[in-house]
Amino acid sequence: MQEVLSLLQTMYPKAVTALNHQNSFELLVATILSAQCTDERVNIITADLFPAFPTAHHLAKATYNEVANLIKSAGLWQTKARNLIKTAQILVEEHGGEVPSTREELEALPGVGRKTANVVLANAFQIPTIAVDTHVFRVANRIGLAQASTTYQTELQLMEAIPQDLWIDAHHWLILHGRALCKARKPLCDQCPLSPHCTYFQNNS
Repeated sequence: MQEVLSLLQTMYPKAVTALNHQNSFELLVATILSAQCTDERVNIITADLFPAFPTAHHLAKATYNEVANLIKSAGLWQTKARNLIKTAQILVEEHGGEVPSTREELEALPGVGRKTANVVLANAFQIPTIAVDTHVFRVANRIGLAQASTTYQTELQLMEAIPQDLWIDAHHWLILHGRALCKARKPLCDQCPLSPHCTYFQNNS
């Protein structure tokens, strides 16, 4: 575990979220949009969405068509448009337009599940969490950092195995590694420095 984490840190020394944002509200919106959508696509969408609705107060007053027309290139855009407006309304009505910093309050927002809440807690408030997306789930279980059949089980196992002060960084390392080398269909094991420590590689070499 220590060797794998050390290698990942060396490979991805400046690991941060790829979602463009300037504040917690923008991060929340971008993360809601990122479900079944690439970060690159989200950044294209938010380049127009954020100037149009820069705060929760602005978005709370938006019509469905106004939001939908700006996010139509995202997956599940119809549901996301409704969720974004309702989330903004709740932020205004219950939180003074600010994004809350507890898991319970975040998960009470439409379109916000555990993964999205973890992303916001970690990146907006620096609260240690490990958000398990498809990359983290795949890479962690391939390498052997976890042996789980669900994202929640993977999260719990990673939290137990990884020192808490590395949770946020490790989340980003695993995402970047999944994008760069440990790809879903054809992992580039011959190029991967983690191969000597990887369960998947050992079982398939």
